[in-house]
Amino acid sequence: MIDRIASRDNSLLRQARSVRDGKIDDLIFVEGLRLCEEAQRSNLEIEAVIVSEELMRKERAAQAIAELSGVSKRTASVSEKLLESISYTKTPQGIVVLARRPDSSEARLAASLTATPLLVVLHQINNPVNVGAILRTAEAAGATGVIATRNTSDPFSPKSLRGAMGSAFRLPIWTGPAYEEIVPWCRERNIATVCSDAEANTDYTDLDWTKAIALLLGPESTGFTAEELIYADRSVKITMRGKTESLNVSVAAGIFLFEAARQRAIAP
Repeated sequence: MIDRIASRDNSLLRQARSVRDGKIDDLIFVEGLRLCEEAQRSNLEIEAVIVSEELMRKERAAQAIAELSGVSKRTASVSEKLLESISYTKTPQGIVVLARRPDSSEARLAASLTATPLLVVLHQINNPVNVGAILRTAEAAGATGVIATRNTSDPFSPKSLRGAMGSAFRLPIWTGPAYEEIVPWCRERNIATVCSDAEANTDYTDLDWTKAIALLLGPESTGFTAEELIYADRSVKITMRGKTESLNVSVAAGIFLFEAARQRAIAP
């Protein structure tokens, strides 16, 4: 059954705004038909579906809405104007799902480790667009999982989810540990910690990426501190040409991770 909501003061809309604004920790705000379908395929627990009356009339969306409604605890239709009042984007995409936050514990990540894992550690990366892009790239390059340290932008925020396009639902992600926790955690599991550093002596192509490695990516504006670099096992750089001093952290992540994928593909 699909309820119709006619008032912006409805409790479900108020809840959706709170989830959107990060005020409810155990739910996430998923917007857009494709991303909502990814949430369902990833077996997230769907609490509510809020769909615009206009989208409900579109044949392409009808089956997806029906499937989402079938696994949701509540489904409601609203006018475009009401959907706009809860939307995270300037142009509403017709559908919002409130879902249970995926397990982002250390236990889930540890359970996913292979013999030679490739982990990505996001340290105090505060732009959610970059976080989402790195998650998407990490999955595409075959990374084992992701660790987001304290003060890193939430991988499950609406903006990060939009950039990740479903990867955040599928990748094991551990959120919240301190940087000082990560390095010994990796060493206990024989995983080498490798920092990205523009001043490093080793080029990224000279590193053996076929071993168990955790790639550490630091803050966009400042990079790692000297103490943080020393704490890790080693550092690598991307050799730059011309007058360019640095790359966007998500671009750099893609270069590192696909070099790892290339080496692992040809390894005996």
